[in-house]
Amino acid sequence: MKGFIKIFFAAFLALAVFVLVLFFIIVGVIASKSSDEKPAIGSNGVLVVDLSVVYNDKSKDNTVNSLLGDGPSVLPGLNDVVNMLRYAQKDSSIKGVYVKSDYNNNSFAATEELRQALTDFKRSGKFVVAYGDVITQGAYKVASVADKVYCHPKGGLEWKGYATSLLFMKGLLDRLEVQPEVFYAGKFKSATEPFRYTEMSDANRLQTSVWMNDLYSHFLQNVADSRKVDTATLHQLAIHNSVRTAEDAVKYHLVDALKYDDEVKSELFARMGIKETEKVNFVPLSKYYKSAGLNDAEGDKIAVIYAEGEIVDGRGEEDGQIGSITYKNLIRKARYDKSIKAIVLRVNSPGGSALASDVIWREVSMARKSKPVIVSMGDMAASGGYYIACNGDSIFADATTITGSIGVFSLSFNGSAFFKNKLGITFDGVKTAPSADMGFGVRPLTEPEKRMMQEDVDSVYYTFTSRVAEGRKKPVEYIDSIAQGRVWTGERALQLGLVDKIGNLRDAIACAARAAKAKEYYIKEYPERKGFLQQFMGGSAEKTLKSRMMTEEIGLDQYKLLQQMKKVKTWADAPQARLPFQYTTN
Repeated sequence: MKGFIKIFFAAFLALAVFVLVLFFIIVGVIASKSSDEKPAIGSNGVLVVDLSVVYNDKSKDNTVNSLLGDGPSVLPGLNDVVNMLRYAQKDSSIKGVYVKSDYNNNSFAATEELRQALTDFKRSGKFVVAYGDVITQGAYKVASVADKVYCHPKGGLEWKGYATSLLFMKGLLDRLEVQPEVFYAGKFKSATEPFRYTEMSDANRLQTSVWMNDLYSHFLQNVADSRKVDTATLHQLAIHNSVRTAEDAVKYHLVDALKYDDEVKSELFARMGIKETEKVNFVPLSKYYKSAGLNDAEGDKIAVIYAEGEIVDGRGEEDGQIGSITYKNLIRKARYDKSIKAIVLRVNSPGGSALASDVIWREVSMARKSKPVIVSMGDMAASGGYYIACNGDSIFADATTITGSIGVFSLSFNGSAFFKNKLGITFDGVKTAPSADMGFGVRPLTEPEKRMMQEDVDSVYYTFTSRVAEGRKKPVEYIDSIAQGRVWTGERALQLGLVDKIGNLRDAIACAARAAKAKEYYIKEYPERKGFLQQFMGGSAEKTLKSRMMTEEIGLDQYKLLQQMKKVKTWADAPQARLPFQYTTN
């Protein structure tokens, strides 16, 4: 009897799992079919650009997460948004654009591309209206280009200048008696400073001041051009904290008027010349993406390979990782594919593993021998991100792209004192060579081991600068003088010869088409978008639920910090070509 019950419940469990998987497959098939259908936009549509949405470089199938209530089934990429705004200029069903401007979750270069796209849209003669309850500076950079900018009467506009704050952990490590052992090449390579110092070094303070002031100056100039207020006046408003209320924002001509949501919608009806009905025909970008039909395949094929995220060894098991094997194979596939006439490598990466970067660099170099390879830099193409970009035939960057950071570091931790003095734990063992237990983290490095670690870092740094010198056709000595781990904006990088032109992805694609002598062309994007089954089997639903629960429990900022600390564990004992910080606009 017991055997029968065990078999029965095992079979029942297997059946339940089968039904559950089948359910998700059926839902996925239905969702994928519905995603292929073009939704009706209707007349008098107002395209909505919601700045709180993160527009990653590449579009993403979001079916699994959408079933869990986390967004639409397809998340358009940044270039898709730019193309949709371009298409909407001539689309009679779209009468204008509404910019939701409370908060901007996109970084500086993506924000710049959105702003440029809206500027181009305005040339069609159609309206652009921006509204937010409280408009942050990052959102205002985009919103300021609108014909009219409105905020809530009891809301306002953030106007305080830019600032950055870095977390230093040396004091914590000292208290815990954990000894960091740090090796680096490049006096500006500051990624390990949080473990070495309690405050910024002079070199790091200098480089941070330069790039941050470059970004701020660009922001002030953007606003000055849109609002017809000179940059000096705008800067003084921040210095004196002059914009404290919504009325102040109107007084200083930063917003046009204070309105409630219903009043803004009434204006939209008036602009379209129609009577007010129950609601405005707002068209989300995710809906318009399916309707606009932007992926017509005619002419020659140009491959756009999106390298977005952290550079890691191997295949890269998570979204937001650039696996060396995966991207080596992608670039090689595009190189051998004779139907592909040119390659555009879109880099949006803070770097990572130096070895993985070199693997990808090699494949880019090989691809150049058979067809044009154009590089487009997004928000950042720094350190390892610059490593994989430096050998392109031509390199495009946005003015606010964060790039450079040509430097290397390696990091190890000795926790023996922590384990002994704090936990009462000691270690002992047997080894067949003096350094066999190197990297265990339970003893300090010997002097020969320290020399070896530094020699490895110096060797990788020399290789890195040599690769850059070869790609940019500059002497190694010159590259070393502007390298040293120093971070630059795209605008500065252009002056230094690290990039060739200021331009966005669309500009880079056009350049690739010219280089390939392709008069008519279409884009093939890589990596190819994951379908429902790949997402489901890859655990996307589980990861979404887990991250959502963690964020709700400890808060978004604390969750991001936790994720960053997890990444630090992967830095140990291997040379890293990595940006020293993370940043966003707001």
